[in-house]
Amino acid sequence: MAFQPLVNGTAYSWSQIIVNILGIPVAGVTGVSYTEEQEMQDNYGAGNRPVSRGYGNITTEGSVTLHMEEVEALQAAISTGRLQDIPEFDIVVAFLPEGGVITTHTLKNCRFKTNGRDLEQNQMAIEVELDLQIAQILWK
Repeated sequence: MAFQPLVNGTAYSWSQIIVNILGIPVAGVTGVSYTEEQEMQDNYGAGNRPVSRGYGNITTEGSVTLHMEEVEALQAAISTGRLQDIPEFDIVVAFLPEGGVITTHTLKNCRFKTNGRDLEQNQMAIEVELDLQIAQILWK
């Protein structure tokens, strides 16, 4: 059996992603990051090998990077102008590969934890990274 290096011809790429924040597709998103971690512990008994494993809390963290215009639009939608005052919302990240299966990850009950700007001379586009508090990640 010969190895075939090109199976379906398309890898996941940024160009396939659509990010929805507050139910609206956001064009000015340049990055999204999210992780999930679960506490695990080996439990020992007789001998020197684990006899069971215990599972603890699941924690999530993430961030989204937006063009400053998108951030200003979000701030304009809230009376205080503080992103942290926007109530819980979902962020949906959908991968739409050409001719492939759509993959969707949903970041549930998000809140913005931060709001700031990092500006530099000769910056052609201002990007703002916003840390998120995420309650749960649905991987399907």
